[in-house]
Amino acid sequence: MLTLNSVSKTFNPGTVNENKVLENLSLTLNDGDFVTMIGGNGAGKSTILNLIAGVYPSDSGTVILDDINLTKLPEYIRAEYIGRVFQDPMKGTAADMEIEENLAMANRRGKSRSLRWGITNEERVMFHHELQSFDLGLENRLHDKVGLLSGGQRQALTLLMASFQNPKLLLLDEHTAALDPKTAKKVLDLTERIIDRSNLTALMVTHNMRDAIAYGNRLIMMYEGKIILDVCKEEKQNLTVEYLLKKFEEASGEEFSDDKALLSK
Repeated sequence: MLTLNSVSKTFNPGTVNENKVLENLSLTLNDGDFVTMIGGNGAGKSTILNLIAGVYPSDSGTVILDDINLTKLPEYIRAEYIGRVFQDPMKGTAADMEIEENLAMANRRGKSRSLRWGITNEERVMFHHELQSFDLGLENRLHDKVGLLSGGQRQALTLLMASFQNPKLLLLDEHTAALDPKTAKKVLDLTERIIDRSNLTALMVTHNMRDAIAYGNRLIMMYEGKIILDVCKEEKQNLTVEYLLKKFEEASGEEFSDDKALLSK
């Protein structure tokens, strides 16, 4: 479904601030994979998501999604194929618009526009049904401004919006990092349910090692722009935080020192 072939990215090349984040990295995701990605700060996790989404171009290599070469396509064209949820709950929704207006915009992504009536009764019924399954009370607040919602409610709403139209790939960039543990657990469970229901291919960056182990069918650990661990299925189910820390030290020659990840043990 997704292939990164020898992708490289250097920021501020040729200056004193040059930072080579990725160098000849290759990665393949199969159709239906739910991959969790973990690693210390500066490992290149978010850079990979940004290169896939087209936030900035790669210096070399190719990005192929379901036989579509995205390498030179701008971000707005890639958005037709990719759904994304950001770390900041404020980023995925329009605060001054109503819940149903946000949902309607997401529901019409990639479709032709016309001068017909804004939101149909059929859409409202569908929005109510989808939100009801979230058990957050949002189905009865369709006319509320999104800015009135909590961070967890906004992330749940963004998840639903990102999954509309069944994107070829769902990118999750530490989308529960800004939430309290109880809310984060609920959003992660919703994430898993949406991915399973629509059989989406997903790549989730997280700092929480336990979440990386508990969710998805495959786990990738990165260090200095390289993949140092890639496990899936039965092997992943038997992972522990202690094992991950040990493998990191073996591959990198140093102790894992990311405070957010260690605190999540």
